[in-house]
Amino acid sequence: MKKLVNILLLITGLTFISSCKDILDSPVQSSLDESVIFSTPGLAQGAIAGIIQSFGETNSYRGRYLVFYGINTDTEVYNSLKTPDDDKARLSNYNTNVNNSQMNTDNNAWAKFYEGIERANLAIRGLRTYGNVQNNPELAQILGEVLTLRAVIYNDLIKGWGDVPARFQPITSDSTYLPRNDRDVIYKQLLSDLDEAATLLPWPNASSATTSVEHVNKAFAKGLRARLALAAGGYAQRLDGTVRLSTDPDLSPAKMYAIAKTECLDIINSGTLKLLGFEEVFKTLNAETGIAGKESMWEIPFSEGRGRVIFDLGVKHTTVDKYTGQNKGGTNGPNPIMLYEYETGDVRRDVTVVPYEWTSGIQVPSALGRLYFGKYRYEWMKRIVTSTNDDGLNWMYMRYADVILMAAEAINEIDGPAVAAPYLRMIRERAFPNSTKFPNNLAKVDPFMTEVTASKSTFFNAIVNERALEFTGEMLRKADLIRWNLLNTKLAEAKVKLQQLENRQGKYATLPTKIYYKTLDDKETVEIYGLNFGETDALGATLGYTANKTWTMSATADKVTFWDALYTKDPNSQQVWPIWQVFLDSSNGMLNNSNLNL
Repeated sequence: MKKLVNILLLITGLTFISSCKDILDSPVQSSLDESVIFSTPGLAQGAIAGIIQSFGETNSYRGRYLVFYGINTDTEVYNSLKTPDDDKARLSNYNTNVNNSQMNTDNNAWAKFYEGIERANLAIRGLRTYGNVQNNPELAQILGEVLTLRAVIYNDLIKGWGDVPARFQPITSDSTYLPRNDRDVIYKQLLSDLDEAATLLPWPNASSATTSVEHVNKAFAKGLRARLALAAGGYAQRLDGTVRLSTDPDLSPAKMYAIAKTECLDIINSGTLKLLGFEEVFKTLNAETGIAGKESMWEIPFSEGRGRVIFDLGVKHTTVDKYTGQNKGGTNGPNPIMLYEYETGDVRRDVTVVPYEWTSGIQVPSALGRLYFGKYRYEWMKRIVTSTNDDGLNWMYMRYADVILMAAEAINEIDGPAVAAPYLRMIRERAFPNSTKFPNNLAKVDPFMTEVTASKSTFFNAIVNERALEFTGEMLRKADLIRWNLLNTKLAEAKVKLQQLENRQGKYATLPTKIYYKTLDDKETVEIYGLNFGETDALGATLGYTANKTWTMSATADKVTFWDALYTKDPNSQQVWPIWQVFLDSSNGMLNNSNLNL
């Protein structure tokens, strides 16, 4: 797929639209007759590459959406929080405007998403008209993949902008300009589409088309349907500006939880996926094996010259070294409180939260206010990144652990915590394996499960917390908090925790004010003391460490404090981004941002 994206037009001969202006100005024509393209599997396959190309464009997922959607939350932050009026920060702190310099261009994510949707619409029409999908498994699989990719884009459009225009047919002169639709219309179509797609797609490794995580399969289509059902049945800022549930009885929480339960159990019972060791999940991702049937369910495939995953979301290398040809990483990072949210022995912490960066090939402690997502690391790659602007690492869009925790959440709502408990237990047992350092670690799981299964509400709160611990750095938290109606609550809690952490108050009162560190004999690995509860300055100063530094996130001379920059106005007043001015101007008056407090 990494090469396929680069040669898609040569494969298919299709002339696709290339900008938002093209979408608005004219219908798309193909240089080959649709009846030939969409009745020939080898040609129709190119439609998938065309859609994926829209994902990888400079200002699409690659350099805008993956970087800026999903922060700031109680788990993830923009690592330059202390400059809240910068346009990049404003995309994160719930206070952007329609002229944001990072987004207000006609080739940005909004345009590229609709470009991908138009390409999908053309392919869906062609396959339904000429593909004979009832009798041709190859074309059926392609239709299932295109339906699923279109659902991916709409999922992210709704997350990013809320209620958006619904385009499910190729553009005509009569549909050039469309207003925003209530998202319920889109959700219902997508739930139907994904139900159909699952009948067309094979399970992972059940055919040659589903051996790679770069192609969607039945498990991913079902998992995405579960994710969309939970969003559709949850809270959101609606067209009238209020945060509420849908009033459509077809999208009631009970019905949506039932869909999520069914789809997740289908995946689990299929036996086609498996949990890996937590660190192994991300070493496998960074090694770019691309093999289906493990934990990764589908990845946005980037060519080596596209994609900015480690570039923006990974552990920072301040200089070029033996692991990377680019000195990047760390645009975003963990909320500092996450360093102290994991229990002792939880293997997820040191994979997820990294308190150092690399300089001249050596790990050097960073700062409490500048931590890194350890899930994405140049040092775990098998190739050296040579591009100055991109790293080419795929984005893992969904993994099996998400399915398991969605199942636990849905089953708790429908059947209660006792029935849901085995699924949460699966995730906890992986998080607390026995080891040389913690030989009785697994024994922590039983008392935890007894505590959280005391009631439905207790179990739900455990799921809220577990998803934070499991998925920090994967940009799922913001959408989760919105659908639970907890965005404002959790951000307010995080703000208090950040202030307490900086001032060593509350549960952080006994933490050291400094960290103590040294470079180990391999001449690259740093050992740090002072990052854990129970460690003290008094002891740290006596252990023979060669250096120390004050462990702080905010200097008193800063324009604003770290916690005040987390959000600059009520997050519920701008849960989504506004439609950018360039698209308002070209909408013939059909689009507006009346739902937002701008």
